[in-house]
Amino acid sequence: MNPGRRLSLIVATTLFIETMDSTAIATSLPVIAEDLGTEPIALKLALTAYLLALAVFIPVSGWVADRFGAKRTFMLAIGVFLLGSLACAASASLEQLVAARFLQGMGGALMVPVGRLVLLRTVPKNELVQALSWLTIPALVAPILGPPIGGFIATYSDWRWIFLINIPMGLVGMVLAWRFVPDLREPVKPLDWTGFALSGLGLALALFGFSTLGRHLVSTPVAVATLVVGVAAMVAYVWHARRHPHPLIDLGLLRLPTFRAGVVGGMLFRIGIGATPFLLPLMLQLGFGLTPLQSGLLTFVSAVGAIFMKTMAAAVLRRFGFRRVLWVNALLASAMLAGFGLFRADTAHWVIMAVLLVSGCFRSLQFTSLNAISYAEVDQARMGQASSLSGMLQQFSLALGVAIGGYALQVAGSFTGQDYADPANFGWAFLTVGVISALSAWMMYRLPHDAGAEMAGRAEVGKELSEQKAEQRSAT
Repeated sequence: MNPGRRLSLIVATTLFIETMDSTAIATSLPVIAEDLGTEPIALKLALTAYLLALAVFIPVSGWVADRFGAKRTFMLAIGVFLLGSLACAASASLEQLVAARFLQGMGGALMVPVGRLVLLRTVPKNELVQALSWLTIPALVAPILGPPIGGFIATYSDWRWIFLINIPMGLVGMVLAWRFVPDLREPVKPLDWTGFALSGLGLALALFGFSTLGRHLVSTPVAVATLVVGVAAMVAYVWHARRHPHPLIDLGLLRLPTFRAGVVGGMLFRIGIGATPFLLPLMLQLGFGLTPLQSGLLTFVSAVGAIFMKTMAAAVLRRFGFRRVLWVNALLASAMLAGFGLFRADTAHWVIMAVLLVSGCFRSLQFTSLNAISYAEVDQARMGQASSLSGMLQQFSLALGVAIGGYALQVAGSFTGQDYADPANFGWAFLTVGVISALSAWMMYRLPHDAGAEMAGRAEVGKELSEQKAEQRSAT
């Protein structure tokens, strides 16, 4: 097997268990909430805690891999993730589940990012889109299996088994990593501990404060104070990064047009998409009265569409180019997302499945394009920093999407005078996150016409455009 493809599949093993876990738990939120004696909407904290841990610890993943070696770090990360899975299965309260999910996230923060970093450092740029597709195709099997398996377990057994099914695949991943992952290292610069404290504390406190404003876990005054302190810490980090010779997170990367569009524009898109795994199962189960299994047997088709599109992404980008694909597809995917709110309890299940299938295609194309274009102008020396910053903001935006989706549901309920689980409120919630997602199209539209031409296999087109621009400048 091609070494790049084999490495992609090994990293995909870890992405598989991570995604399986997330999709299975999202399908089972109402059952878990009932067993733990809390509201289903409060379990957004179990989702955001994991994503928050990723956002906090991803920035140091590159440094840890360079300091201790990629192979050792990768294997240790899988072990921490599996330990967190066991802790989730043993949880008896919302607080315990949130803490266990955070531990899982600490492992996940090193697991997939370090594996992706090895790919970025070993695969040539002209093969990167294909390598990233091989990375995500096996992992996309998890969203196909996750909702039905999670729904089946929650309906007919104990939801704790959702976390225990991670263990066998995780152990397989550790064995494959020991045999085939290269122990890459780069020269290690001193870690910016002040930057790590400010960024980690800022992200953690800001997101925790925002997520708990709905009076879950802490009182509203405490949540507001936490949010303010978190935002202040993030502002302090920006000030610190401009003065530090080797900041933990190199904000200077945002000066690169393609990286800025892929990361900042991608943030807006992911805020909308991040709310979907939280809102959709709640709507199907609490709003429409479906069982977790019935819900899972509907939502898994989105992943089928994603897999189908992954096999075509490279050809689509080669035909139309990154810029056109990114801004047009952002609008289409966002419109489909907002359209989820038009579902009703009597909507035919085949209609719901068809919409989710097509939506999965659009979403998958956007994610593949964003993940690739972000690195089009990044040199090898800064690839680790770029991967860390991109990964951190991806997870932060997904967590923010869950929180915003939850609040949109509550606010809609307060305006309609209905319980938040009323189907009409989900319509407003999906419209809200769909609009946020659509805002990303503006940043994609502003990209140069030849953005990412080499990565898309359109080098000739990029050369032609460059020559035309040169001719125009000389003529003026």
